[in-house]
Amino acid sequence: MAKQYDVAILGAGAAGMMAAMAAGKRGRSVVILDHAKAPGEKIRISGGGRCNFTNIHAGPKNYLSNNPHFAKSALARYTPHDFIAMVDRHKIAWHEKTLGQLFCDDSAKDIIRMLLEEMRAAHVDLRLSTTIDTVEHGIDGFRLQTSEGAITARSLVVACGGKSIPKMGATGFGYRIAEQFGLTVTETRPALVPLTLEPNLLADLAELAGVAVDAEIRHGKTSFHEAMLFTHRGLSGPSILQISSFWREGDEILLSLEPDVAILEGLKQARRENGRQAVQTVLAQHLPKRLAQYIADSLKLDRPLADQSDKALAAVEQHLRRWVIKPAGSEGYRTAEVTLGGVDTRHLDSRTMMARDVPGLYFIGECVDVTGWLGGFNFQWAWASGFAAGESL
Repeated sequence: MAKQYDVAILGAGAAGMMAAMAAGKRGRSVVILDHAKAPGEKIRISGGGRCNFTNIHAGPKNYLSNNPHFAKSALARYTPHDFIAMVDRHKIAWHEKTLGQLFCDDSAKDIIRMLLEEMRAAHVDLRLSTTIDTVEHGIDGFRLQTSEGAITARSLVVACGGKSIPKMGATGFGYRIAEQFGLTVTETRPALVPLTLEPNLLADLAELAGVAVDAEIRHGKTSFHEAMLFTHRGLSGPSILQISSFWREGDEILLSLEPDVAILEGLKQARRENGRQAVQTVLAQHLPKRLAQYIADSLKLDRPLADQSDKALAAVEQHLRRWVIKPAGSEGYRTAEVTLGGVDTRHLDSRTMMARDVPGLYFIGECVDVTGWLGGFNFQWAWASGFAAGESL
């Protein structure tokens, strides 16, 4: 005989656990199911193991969606300060790193423990290592056939995440459920992901692998000013991950390296004061040494500063400030932090996250077509969308 619940939640990640605790606190009987052996695996690895659990500046402007207004309701009703209040209640020490990004002082596992404690207090039934074979919808709700037996529930919440990081179990299962019930799924693609370069350019930049530099990266009218990293596959670092959500195959991106440093003025001053210096020697005072050498070699500036014209020195700044690169692709879902696109928001109620045409069916978190910037924004969407669903179940 099937075990009966008010609510069944698929996915014990950030959004799923938030929805479970919110519904459980309202007296609903809740089961949360996941095929993984442990809950919150993406939480565990996030932020270098310290979990960038929210961003104090989170707002609709920080999200990509075919409907940029969809996220407004949930984000307004559960804010970063609401989540911080829960973190503080559990006496988890945290700090702001940069740009409003909040991290645990100790470990991301503190956030997982907090969510588990909240779920236990709300009498949520957590079932791990459990696979879902079939999902059916009838007059009385939903019937799930699982590896642990049948389950029925009046409401079903899909919080399965997207396709990113398949080695952690990401499958796109939530999209298949959406399509099963007649909801469309927008184009999905890797986001917040390193970009790769074609072999010839990669070989040219090989000596720069491992070099990090402050950079402003631009794609069209969109730009991000954060760190950038040259890798043995191409480009990475926060600024590249950010722009990857906007970039498309075949597009160029514009790199401005060390944009806050007056490179040309520094070179001219050095030429006046000690013209016998090599160009790369002066550049190395403002740039990583290997990058300084690469720029000097690329522009064939092998003579002392005193022999360099204003035009030659201006070319150095031009190369650093307007370096146009056409990425070959991205590293794909293997390393993407999130999936761009997802369940079409036209099918969902923005206040409750319920499917308009399938009463009792909800979609939350990453599987929805709402994708945040890098820096805690995707976690805030998980908390907010999970809370919105949990409050309406």
